[in-house]
Amino acid sequence: MIPYGKQWINDDDVAAVVHALRSDYVTTGPTVEEFEKQLAMYVGARHAIAVNSATSALHLAMRVAGIGAGDRVVTSSNTFLASANCAAFVGATPDFSDIDPVAHNLDAQILEEHWQSDTKAVVAVAYAGQSCDMPAIAVVARSRGAIVIEDACHGVGGGFLREGQVWKLGGHPWADMTVFSFHPVKAMTTGEGGVLITGDDGWAAEARRLRSHGVERKDFRGLGAPDDSDFAEQGSWYYEMHNLGYNYRLTEIQCALGLSQLRRLDAFVRRRREIVAQYNEAFADLPWLQIPALRNPVDRDLIAWHLYTVQIDFKAIGKPRAQIMTNLRAKGIGTQVLYIPVHLQPWYRQTYGYRLGKCPNAENYYRRALSLPLYPGLTDEDVDRVIDEVRSLC
Repeated sequence: MIPYGKQWINDDDVAAVVHALRSDYVTTGPTVEEFEKQLAMYVGARHAIAVNSATSALHLAMRVAGIGAGDRVVTSSNTFLASANCAAFVGATPDFSDIDPVAHNLDAQILEEHWQSDTKAVVAVAYAGQSCDMPAIAVVARSRGAIVIEDACHGVGGGFLREGQVWKLGGHPWADMTVFSFHPVKAMTTGEGGVLITGDDGWAAEARRLRSHGVERKDFRGLGAPDDSDFAEQGSWYYEMHNLGYNYRLTEIQCALGLSQLRRLDAFVRRRREIVAQYNEAFADLPWLQIPALRNPVDRDLIAWHLYTVQIDFKAIGKPRAQIMTNLRAKGIGTQVLYIPVHLQPWYRQTYGYRLGKCPNAENYYRRALSLPLYPGLTDEDVDRVIDEVRSLC
């Protein structure tokens, strides 16, 4: 069976995890700090805060930015639920702006046309690994007092060209914070896990506190201690909680795997690009299938492709999508539909009254979308097999 996505674990990864298991630390320790340091250096950012999921990282981004009740957070509807749910977690209103018809990411012009005065943050999703037009989105948001959070869960290892310079996702100046995911189907994995990237020292410090129950350990000199002298005593055990936080920590074991995977990230990304090029060439002549397009062709060799999502005219080939997926699965080819527009999920419809027609570009894209297998462990023979089966659909 060829799944639509899969991690690639080798003996070096296993050895790294075993070493962590045999060390003095299993949960938070020096390997977590080293992973954060290496990841920050890789993308060119000041701070990387490792957490147990990208969803947690998005939640922390909302918290440290002070987003809450009365605020609106705008994101794409062509994304996973967490890109919007993070706003609801803090009592803000999640809202959606439509996507462009090329890269299927937030469209800066549509965003500006439908801007509302209570919008305090934009979550710009790098769908399939291809970045939004981050400079244009930053102009729209920042000129109106809103922050930009780059949801690059699909894009770790990728970048784009702007002003004659290559910028890594997470390391450019047009996002205030960036979030990556290390779920097994992503470019690299820690099993489960994510990271919050930021250049803001205050936000980074607060995110570190919040990921571990809001606890601080330092020389408080009695600040906040009860008047009773017995409770004023301090020592190595002493800590204080000044904020309500969470248990969002990532373990030494996971970060050991992450460090090992990070060393091969560029190779993973190169292989993904090779597979995308093979698919593009093989499917270019099919009138009923549209290959992924590039918003900016100069970025061709910079994108860290997470998904290979084609658009198929199912009516033209006379078969519904469900039948196509079933037939391909029977032949050992796994596929997926990514994504159902978030604004049409029952909870969003019931809670905020969103309806069909709110994001027509995202809705039309969903009707035709099908994601084919894409992961670095695919052999050329696997890719040829996928190509042959897809071409035989009509």
